[in-house]
Amino acid sequence: MSTFLYKLGKTAYARPWTFIGAWVLVLAVVLTMLGVNGMSTSSDLKLEGTEAQKVLDKLEQELPEASGGQASVVFTAPGGERLDTPERIAAMFEAIGEVYEQEYVINTAELAAAAGAMGQQGGTAAMEGGQMQQGGGAAAQGQAGDASAGQAPAASGAAGQGQAGGEQPQAGGAQGQMPANMPPYGPLMADGMPVPGVLIANDGSVALFQFQFTMQLNSLPAGVTDDVIEAISAAEDGTGITALPSDTLKPVEIPIGTNEIYGLVIAVVVLILTLGSLVAAGLPVLVALFGVGIGVGGAYAISSFVTMNSITPVLALMVGLAVGIDYALFIVNRQRRLIFDQGLSAREAAGRAIGTAGSAVFFAGLTVIIALCGLLVIGLSFLSMMALVASVTVLLDVLVALTLLPALLGLVGERICSPKAREKSRAKTAVKRNGIADRWVRSVVKLRWLVIVGVIVVLGVMAIPVGEMKLGIPTGGSANLDTAQRQSYEAISEGFGEGFNGPLLIVAEPREPGGAIGPEALGGLTMELQGIDNVSVASPLGVNEDGSIAIFNVIPETGPTDEATQELVETLRDPDAALAGTYGVTLGVTGFTAINLDMSAKLAEVFPLYIVIIVVLSLIILLLVFRSILVPVKATAGFLLSVLATFGATTAVYQWGWLHDLFGFDTGGPVMSFMPIMVTGILYGLAMDYQVFLVSSMRESYVHGHRGRESVIHGYDQASRVVVAAALIMVSVFAGFIFTHDIMIKQIGFALAIGILLDAFLIRMTLVPAVMSLFGDKAWWLPRWLDRLLPNLDVEGDKLLVKLKAEESTGKTT
Repeated sequence: MSTFLYKLGKTAYARPWTFIGAWVLVLAVVLTMLGVNGMSTSSDLKLEGTEAQKVLDKLEQELPEASGGQASVVFTAPGGERLDTPERIAAMFEAIGEVYEQEYVINTAELAAAAGAMGQQGGTAAMEGGQMQQGGGAAAQGQAGDASAGQAPAASGAAGQGQAGGEQPQAGGAQGQMPANMPPYGPLMADGMPVPGVLIANDGSVALFQFQFTMQLNSLPAGVTDDVIEAISAAEDGTGITALPSDTLKPVEIPIGTNEIYGLVIAVVVLILTLGSLVAAGLPVLVALFGVGIGVGGAYAISSFVTMNSITPVLALMVGLAVGIDYALFIVNRQRRLIFDQGLSAREAAGRAIGTAGSAVFFAGLTVIIALCGLLVIGLSFLSMMALVASVTVLLDVLVALTLLPALLGLVGERICSPKAREKSRAKTAVKRNGIADRWVRSVVKLRWLVIVGVIVVLGVMAIPVGEMKLGIPTGGSANLDTAQRQSYEAISEGFGEGFNGPLLIVAEPREPGGAIGPEALGGLTMELQGIDNVSVASPLGVNEDGSIAIFNVIPETGPTDEATQELVETLRDPDAALAGTYGVTLGVTGFTAINLDMSAKLAEVFPLYIVIIVVLSLIILLLVFRSILVPVKATAGFLLSVLATFGATTAVYQWGWLHDLFGFDTGGPVMSFMPIMVTGILYGLAMDYQVFLVSSMRESYVHGHRGRESVIHGYDQASRVVVAAALIMVSVFAGFIFTHDIMIKQIGFALAIGILLDAFLIRMTLVPAVMSLFGDKAWWLPRWLDRLLPNLDVEGDKLLVKLKAEESTGKTT
């Protein structure tokens, strides 16, 4: 491996424009594809194979007319005032009429008129069935506020019409019974008639408008949602009304801002301090930007052909920037060391740096890729896409580090080390090198038992909050106070009840093949649903033509993240429940809360398998690299300590709300469901980067003659500076994402930043040398039979050095 990479590095150094031109061409192709295809990202989180997703898929098959996307708007009045004044009603009515006139919006008023002509049973099925699916679609996108807005009007529509007409609502032709305690809302009335799709709270402070498009939101032509928002905003003109559109009406934004640039600036400063040269410091950043540009740009270029969540390219950017800079830093630092320590020419030093440090980069990148690709076993398409895009970006980072970087070094030539730096290095040769690092590692080795116990205790205490970690999808209830999402959530909660932020969609099907749900069963099921504990409102949305599917809307009394709501979902899904048995039906449940539960359950189910896969594969790689039993096992055990502490800190900050002002959010909430499994994979790969960088240097010292604790100390001295710099760069890049406006990106950025900080400085830079010093030379023990079986990858470059010395002795050059 080292010999091959040595030759590759020298070739790239000697022919820089060939390699640079090839990479520029690749980038040009990506940019051209991006310009032609454009960018298309979505907020969808489709959960294939889960109960909630199966219900949604079933409805799309049976009721295709209801498969369009849904949106909502919350109207609020100034404090102490009402919306139902003639002027404000007229303004809202006019704005809503403008929305219904849009080409891609279903006109509920026309459907209501058609329903009256067809009869109540058919009309209810036709109209309400369409509104049902909208709510489900919104819930599937993980938008709590949107889901509530989507289903609440349909649920209350039946109640509202009953109040308006002074009659009981009809359930599919059977006379239903409304509870005695009527809800604190009703239909918005205009000229004595209810406005279709609109609810207003009894105190007149807030109204909820829900409507449906004829196709999915991410399939709508450009400008459609802008026209809708413009129409809705007209209600605000001179009326005092505030219109809060749902997030589904807003274009999907790439959650990247100026804060990420600050992290990159800090990384550049660290590079300058580490390498002592603007030229040397600029190369890692340039190489990383090249790899990320191709990886992330390529992801956006194909986003029109595949479903890609808006978080996917951001994750690739986060990981790609961090590892790209680190990999290039490791190689450039090795080249400069060879120049300073051995007096080699820049060309020869570049080749040897690629051959030795490049081998470590290759296997470090391979470990990251394996950890990311392990996410494919989960079987969720949005996670798989995230893993694949990030993995390709890391692969590109490795390739540009091994080919483009030596080409750029060839252009720089001997200027990679200034004359002043060379003179300064010679002056330090007789003085103790890496004074701070040397004193630190010798203290760690001397007090190794105290260090080991201390690190375990500190990380153990930090891990305590993990026991109370609550997983879920962040809702409007945990958004910042100044956001429309939070304001909409609170307005709905105050005007209609918190349960409207997490409605449930219930689908009933006959257990007997060919059976049908008649009017009597529909009415009875409605009453039974209404009588279940923690149900605020239950109403029928209708049946399909042959009666094989009946749809109900259930509004819980509690919010979408409350345990009581989760228990309600479990109760409704219980196949042995008396409700299902009495009417001979099976019940399916979907909606935001149901999807949240399904995601958490599925991730919890596959998490152990995921850990086993990435750990086993990575242990094999580390075994090949280090040819040791102890080193891979120790590396993995240390990672488990750091990742538990990482999740503990994340829980304390984002769930308990500790230091929320410092990290730019107002209210704590659940930890994102897929954050632990995603962060575990990324952190494992990155932690093994530092393991490879640091311990490969110790291994190199051992192979080249140092023994016992001296090999640990010498190797630590050689690698500590670059590992510390690399860790600080990663922490800076990830920390830049903590202050973005997207709460999901905030949590991922924080977890990765704190995870790298703990793993790099407490595990790799402290615990590793302490444990290695305990075992001395035995740390490199490997059974003879296994030693014969394993291929010698020569990561340390020992074979390469032997070959080069032999060539020098014979006067040959490579």
